[in-house]
Amino acid sequence: MSHHLPRGSAWALAAACLVAPPMTAAGLAEGGAVTLEELSVTSQGAGPASPPPLAPQAPVSTSIVPSDPGAPPIVRRFQLPQTSASVTREQIDETVNVVDTEDALKYFPSLFVRKRNEGDTQPVIETRTWGVNSSARSLVYADDVLISALIANNNTIGAPRWGIVAPEEIKRIDFLYGPYSAAFPGNSIGGVLQIITRMPDHFEATLKQTGALQTSQYYRTDGSYGTNKTSATFGDRIEDFSWFLSADYLNTFTQPLTFVTNGSAPAGTLGTIPALNKIGQVANVVGAGGLLHSEQANAKLKLAFDITPWLTATYTFGYWSNTANSSVQSYLTNAAGVPTFGNVSSFAQNRYTLDEQHMANALSLKTDTHGEFDWEVVASNYYFLTDAQRNPYGVTPGYGFTPFGKVLRYDGTNWTNIDLRGIWRPFGIEGPHEISFGAHGDQYRLDNPTYGTSNWLDRSNQLPTEYTNSRGTTETGALWVQDAWHFAPAWTLTTGARLESWQATDGFNLTTTANNATGAVTSTTQIRQPNLSATHVSPKATLAWVPEPGWAVKASFGESYRFPTVTELYQLVQTGPIFTNPNPNLRPEHDYSGELAVERRWDTNHLRVSFFQENTYDALISQTNFVTGTVPTTFTTNVDAIRNRGVEVEAGRNGVLIDRLDLTGSITYVDSRILKDTAFASTTGTTARGKRVPYVPDWRATVVATYHIDPNWSWTVAARYSGKQYSTLDNTDVVSHVFGAFDSFFVVDTRMQYNIDDRVAISVGVDNIGNEKYFLFHPFPGRTFIADARVRF
Repeated sequence: MSHHLPRGSAWALAAACLVAPPMTAAGLAEGGAVTLEELSVTSQGAGPASPPPLAPQAPVSTSIVPSDPGAPPIVRRFQLPQTSASVTREQIDETVNVVDTEDALKYFPSLFVRKRNEGDTQPVIETRTWGVNSSARSLVYADDVLISALIANNNTIGAPRWGIVAPEEIKRIDFLYGPYSAAFPGNSIGGVLQIITRMPDHFEATLKQTGALQTSQYYRTDGSYGTNKTSATFGDRIEDFSWFLSADYLNTFTQPLTFVTNGSAPAGTLGTIPALNKIGQVANVVGAGGLLHSEQANAKLKLAFDITPWLTATYTFGYWSNTANSSVQSYLTNAAGVPTFGNVSSFAQNRYTLDEQHMANALSLKTDTHGEFDWEVVASNYYFLTDAQRNPYGVTPGYGFTPFGKVLRYDGTNWTNIDLRGIWRPFGIEGPHEISFGAHGDQYRLDNPTYGTSNWLDRSNQLPTEYTNSRGTTETGALWVQDAWHFAPAWTLTTGARLESWQATDGFNLTTTANNATGAVTSTTQIRQPNLSATHVSPKATLAWVPEPGWAVKASFGESYRFPTVTELYQLVQTGPIFTNPNPNLRPEHDYSGELAVERRWDTNHLRVSFFQENTYDALISQTNFVTGTVPTTFTTNVDAIRNRGVEVEAGRNGVLIDRLDLTGSITYVDSRILKDTAFASTTGTTARGKRVPYVPDWRATVVATYHIDPNWSWTVAARYSGKQYSTLDNTDVVSHVFGAFDSFFVVDTRMQYNIDDRVAISVGVDNIGNEKYFLFHPFPGRTFIADARVRF
């Protein structure tokens, strides 16, 4: 398969600018130009140094100005204007029960990671203004390599590829709020997450064993589900060359991820549990599905070479595999007490196997001259080598499945990203201007057919018959520039703009009608979808003021465009019990964002208050509705206008009431409203105007208390709360605690860690101590006991 980058002059221009060698002040003087020292100061004081730094930071730090010494490295390097929140490796070890990398985000202000189970392949991020189905409205980077899956904006293949990063290699994690920097595309509406990993300076090795045990009781499914994970890392540095290798193996069992519902009690059966779905329709529960057993393996190799003292090349290779088996449990019996499926076909949709092997490659070149000019080039590709889900076509009378079935494949689906970035400091590193600029190109290719199989349990059996097919490509090319101007000792004005050109091509859909008894195709429809394109400019501006050490005030504005993903446009698929329909005529969503942030720091304590508002036009919103109470169907539409506005308060303090007790917390309120939706059609006479935007909770809060018993012992108690949210445009999903609903929840966790010495540490903890039961479409984990032991050499 060939890979084509977006065409245009952006590539030639960026290459010409960014491959130039760095120039020092001495080099300028030798060439006869005015030296850096003579340019960096003027008689009018127009070139002051950066604003004075804030006071020391609290343990879970935030920052609203790039001059702050505690600001994230990427913020300081590119003088990015966003408000940020950060956590270090040591804080993660002390406070969070970590099985998977995404667990490290558990207590970030306003963030929520939709992790349904250990080893979940679909953990997307919810930000302060966007919900759990908005994977393409935030960006996740690992060492400046994009690991977000912008192939989709959903909870299936749209989740970030967290497995590229091993928990043991994390150095720090930073979250940058909002689309206020021209360096990032419109997908930064929700924010940008930066994971920074470490490279060794001597030989090291780490071995870690993690175990988890969850208890879960829903309807007539009551069980305990275990997980074990074995992890190892190795690394070394030999003069200018360093390497790091990580590998892990996960074996996990999950609670039911879905429940099988039916509009009535199947004839001739006993055991149906009367129930309603989220919108009040009859959806009797007849069984459980998605009882998943997964075996996953991750391997990652990272190589770095210091070509010169100021130029480093880094190559990263990642491989991930998953073999999974989803089983079902029927609550139905016949009159004789023998288990039966009652001819409910949804049982077949929940019974499947998964075989997945994915590969990632990334290469970067970066300079660090501390001079007038720096540059970097980052290129990456993520490729689905094999990705197949197999399930039976239907059920047989009694308690069996048809031998013939379907094979849903993603083989060949892939994406490529290239970023070229430069930093020009015309008056030196302490001068009044720091200009950053760059070019970006990406291509996302979807290849998603569903084939027939005469034996769905045979992984080698696949017929040429196609039940569905979804193909398409999106490409984006971009140029951007941004200037951080320190025009007075306490003031910084950051302005920028991003030019983006997007196109969607090669859209194709195939659908069939098949015989329900045999699976034989009776008719076929093929559609070649229209090509789409759009070009937009997004301006940005931020004014920051540091009136005195310990205080900072900042006002930010950002306009941005989020282009439809290839799956929103073209995907026609059934994933488990959920059907997804494409919409090939979607328009880009257009967003205006603003934030006013005030921060106060003293000693090791801090308080930040942020007021924010987003107005989004042609918002791309996905919904899942139920047809006749049983079949979930997902589709995406453009909503004319929505508004998210609210306030976030985040604070931290060391030595609360007693020594060695640290407390951090946050609370966020969002008033999220649909202002206009002319395309909404209701069958019940309801309207979408004035209703809450789907998937955005009104209140969110976290609080984390850590007591350092002594230098080796720490004990953490943490709590998370999320308020009510809706999943329909007219907010008619008012029935809670049922499959498909989106509930409020309050969860308390605890963790105790003991460092035996510098090399050995053990930890025990419990997530969801109170065994809170809640649904975010899927049922979420109950009380989970977690323990780990780590040895470092």
